[in-house]
Amino acid sequence: MKKYPFLSLLLLIPMALSLLSPVSAAGKEDLNLFCSYAVLLDANHGEILYDMGANQRAYPASITKVMTALLVMEAIEYGQLSPDTVVTVNQSAVENIPIEYVVGSFKPGETISIEELLYCMLLESDCDASNILAEAVDTTVEDFVAHMNRKAGELGCHGTHFTNTYGLHNENHYSTAYDLALIMQAALEYDLFRTVIKTPSHKVPATNLSGERFFYNKNALISNLYYEGYVYDKCIGGKTGTTDDAGRCLVAAAEDGDELLISVVLGSGPMQVPGDEKLKQGQFRESKRLLEFGFDNFHRVTITKDSEPVTTVKVTMSRQADEVNLKAQGSIVKTLPKSMDLDDIESRISLFADEVEAPVEAGQVMGTMTLFYEDEVYGTLDLVAVTSVERSDLLYKKEQFFAFWQSSGVKLVLAVAFMLAGIVILRLLVFRKKRRPRAGAARSRGNYRGTRMR
Repeated sequence: MKKYPFLSLLLLIPMALSLLSPVSAAGKEDLNLFCSYAVLLDANHGEILYDMGANQRAYPASITKVMTALLVMEAIEYGQLSPDTVVTVNQSAVENIPIEYVVGSFKPGETISIEELLYCMLLESDCDASNILAEAVDTTVEDFVAHMNRKAGELGCHGTHFTNTYGLHNENHYSTAYDLALIMQAALEYDLFRTVIKTPSHKVPATNLSGERFFYNKNALISNLYYEGYVYDKCIGGKTGTTDDAGRCLVAAAEDGDELLISVVLGSGPMQVPGDEKLKQGQFRESKRLLEFGFDNFHRVTITKDSEPVTTVKVTMSRQADEVNLKAQGSIVKTLPKSMDLDDIESRISLFADEVEAPVEAGQVMGTMTLFYEDEVYGTLDLVAVTSVERSDLLYKKEQFFAFWQSSGVKLVLAVAFMLAGIVILRLLVFRKKRRPRAGAARSRGNYRGTRMR
């Protein structure tokens, strides 16, 4: 099964951090979407292009099934299942599902392949198919739901918690627009998932307990069967979801050349458009608007120039130069609004030191330059020396000489030496003073010896 490794790479960074995810300058633009929450994600680069309460808790309804499909795709990838694997429907998988959630009407004992179940689940949102697939992966629905929550954590979906496999409303079954975009991004790695979600209709062959079944894609960006006037040629598929509490929801993906965008619209519904008497389906209209907005208004841009010096650093120990120019090494590529003036991007320079000793090698990293716009940091580049600066041996030896005599160790030795010398000199002076006779005393002794008493 073909995968898309560039998406895998992005998922290792869990985009960090959903509550602090990056939002471009245009993400603040108000499109006046008719919905409660929305997000537009540049899926190839993990950048949010539009954010409308993207990290606020919401009910995902049947968009939940994208996570169910993702875990099935992984089971196929790891060799646990294959698309052709035939499973037998258990009573436990189909019981207790509200009748309004049942589309395929699978019966206990019926046999059907994993691939056909995926079509049933993703095209017409069949809920019993979700539970059948769950038991195929993890034996019980309860274990599969726990698996869903573990996977959500691995993807960085910190605002998500599942209680069932298909989106039945529950106060503890929730997600966010951003988290759902991450789950969709992960599922889009798999060719089989892409093939299923872009299929307008599908015929499921007869089984041991049922005749042929026909399923039609409920995503009006792909198929006109349920709602006309929304088909979008760049859309490669998506997943609908509707409950009274969630409203009408849609996660959709679209490609234009190398660009891959994912939109999530939650809490929409029928809407009146000025000049049009017919009510529009907000989940489809606003998703299409959001995707068109992304393609029309954003592009990938190289926002750094590494050909010109941006600052200097003082250099000592050289007669060749007293400073060296620094330039940014490499470049930063970002998805930015086409209308944005790149001159508005600011830079912040941080040097490792204001002064360095020669030698300096061309390309030597001597600091960093951070590029940012308003409150968004675009990236950080190394600042490197443009040219080499040679060291002057004379200046170096002179510096070494003075440095030697200025070192605290040498100063201590000299201090001790001077102190010892002072002590020796002092002792010599005192000793000589004690040995030298006094002149008056010598004369007195001579007079005494020369006098004889009679």
